[in-house]
Amino acid sequence: MKKVFFAVILVLVIALMLPADVYIKTNVHTDAFTMMGKEQPAKDDVMEQWVGNNQLVNKTGDKIMIMDMNKKMMFIVNPKDKTYVETALPLDMSILLPKEAASMVSMMKVTVKVTANGQSKKINKWNCSGYDVEMSMMMMQMKMKVWATTDVPFDWKMFAKMYANVSKMSFMDDAAIAEMMKINGYQVASEMTMDMMGSKLNVTSQVVEITQKPAPAGIYAVPAGYTKKDKLSMEDMRGGR
Repeated sequence: MKKVFFAVILVLVIALMLPADVYIKTNVHTDAFTMMGKEQPAKDDVMEQWVGNNQLVNKTGDKIMIMDMNKKMMFIVNPKDKTYVETALPLDMSILLPKEAASMVSMMKVTVKVTANGQSKKINKWNCSGYDVEMSMMMMQMKMKVWATTDVPFDWKMFAKMYANVSKMSFMDDAAIAEMMKINGYQVASEMTMDMMGSKLNVTSQVVEITQKPAPAGIYAVPAGYTKKDKLSMEDMRGGR
């Protein structure tokens, strides 16, 4: 009986010693803007992320992205119509694109320049370093000020590798991703100004919570009953406002 008791205690102690998953909550604000004569109102979103054992879930609004580096797979989930697409990693975005968008891939190369600006700032409880980021793609120019910290309770370098795969969804090539990797640490705040076809768009983001805690059951998997699709639809690509 004592052996069983001590065995149970040992299992509990080992479980407590294992690293917990990490929950990250980020507030994202988009200013009102006008695009091609159509006015878009200001918008506030909450981005939620779970980081586990080489696994990542990113949920913003009604869009969910699941990355499992153990299985070398990525899943893009649409809860509104209970569908999903899946692809092997490293990501080849052209496989997932609908025909209407696939022909534009070669035209959508993103160029990136990252410069450490030598500034430091404390955001919430995190000591951050500043970076200036310039990006361009077709008729779109983007400038960002990014604040990053290494003082986080997870392997931010592992997170950066996952981010590299996600970046390919934004049509970044290896050179652009390598430039983004110059940012040392996890990004906890950013200020972005985008000039697109004469319209200006301002977006700010800030992490408000980083907590170690058990992840909800099944968070790193596609929910049961969802239908697999071969490709993303144009609605999937546009997302919602």
